[in-house]
Amino acid sequence: MDFHATNLEHLSRDECMRLLASVPVGRIVYTRQALPAVALVNFALLDGDILIRADAEDELAAATRDAVVAFEADRLDTARQAGWSVTVVGHSRAVTGHEELQDAERIGLTPWVPLQQDQYIRVSPAIVHGRRLSGT
Repeated sequence: MDFHATNLEHLSRDECMRLLASVPVGRIVYTRQALPAVALVNFALLDGDILIRADAEDELAAATRDAVVAFEADRLDTARQAGWSVTVVGHSRAVTGHEELQDAERIGLTPWVPLQQDQYIRVSPAIVHGRRLSGT
């Protein structure tokens, strides 16, 4: 792929968060047995944080509680060689407070995988980086 500097745009934090809100699926990167692991998850934004659901007994839920994680989402048009990618690094934690759980429930984040997804995990962005590639 031929990249021209004028085709690559670095995005502001606000634009990155707007783009994240426009897609339903991303990838969370966490540590499992001291190695990086990646999981495809559906998500929503809640007050500027990334909210995902997991089974409380699942490795993902266990590994992302009180940890530093990365999160990535994108949208690509391969025919036009265009799209964007946003990466977030932040602290994850289990949602436990009554009011916070009510806020999470109101969003209506429905799991795509038919498991018992009874744990909300919230990622608070500390570092947000995004790029957009213009089509050819």
